Amino acid sequence: MDGYTISVLSNIGLFAFLAISAWILLIAGEISFGQQAYFAIGAYSGGIATAVWQWPFAAGVVIAVALGAAVGALVAWPTMRLSGLHYAIATLAFAELTRASLNVFTYRRDIEGFATGPDGANGFGDIRWVYEAGIEPGAYLAIIAGCLGAVIGLVALMSYGRGMARLRIVGEDPILAAMQGLSVTRTKIAAASLAGGIAALGGALYAHLATYIEPAQFSVMTGVHALAYGLIGGLGTVLGPILGVLIDIGLLESLRVFAGYRMIVFGGLVVLVLIVRPRGLLDEPTMRRVQAWLRR
Repeated sequence: MDGYTISVLSNIGLFAFLAISAWILLIAGEISFGQQAYFAIGAYSGGIATAVWQWPFAAGVVIAVALGAAVGALVAWPTMRLSGLHYAIATLAFAELTRASLNVFTYRRDIEGFATGPDGANGFGDIRWVYEAGIEPGAYLAIIAGCLGAVIGLVALMSYGRGMARLRIVGEDPILAAMQGLSVTRTKIAAASLAGGIAALGGALYAHLATYIEPAQFSVMTGVHALAYGLIGGLGTVLGPILGVLIDIGLLESLRVFAGYRMIVFGGLVVLVLIVRPRGLLDEPTMRRVQAWLRR
């Protein structure tokens, strides 16, 4: 593959993590405009681990995922008293608080004669583990694909067990779920923790691909796009948000005919899909028909 194709596929894979994290919360019945905060937390913590602390790449990714999951649970604990628009605004406020904090966060150490680490609004550069390790773009794309496959496999495993069914029941009708003995609060906190960890994983991988990150990259629009990917792709399967990313980055951004009009076209497409198919292209009835066809 040529460099441009590898770059597009890498971006699709990276933003698929963010889309899946927002999709998980949609399944749980909550709308989050703040998943970019966990993407940023993963990017900064993973970058600090490898560039500043000189940890191995795998250790940096693990610490990013753990921190994203932990922060996701901590944020969800007080906000679970909210729902609907109030919860969405709370997640947006947390994301903006995170971005504002990164604008003043400075943590730099001397690494081989160069000051390395986050420098507030000036950003965080020299996250060069991938290049220092001699990993080619195609090989790093394989790493991204492998991590994304692991996330998809985890969600599929939850679908075969009771985890995803429990999440959908809570998302559809929390009162009925509570009457059936399910802990609504515990389930939603677990969903928020899982979503935070997945977004942080994508952020850590993104930081090592880009080698430079700054707070402005994790804006409100990043979170809006993550949410839109799940809404347009469909809530019936984990492949839904990935389909949303493919439509936006893989199709609209790659075709020159949409140059300069991509945001307008994508926004109109989201509105159209939500009118015609409120739960997205790959909604639950569609997936049940596909499963029945596959069984035959």
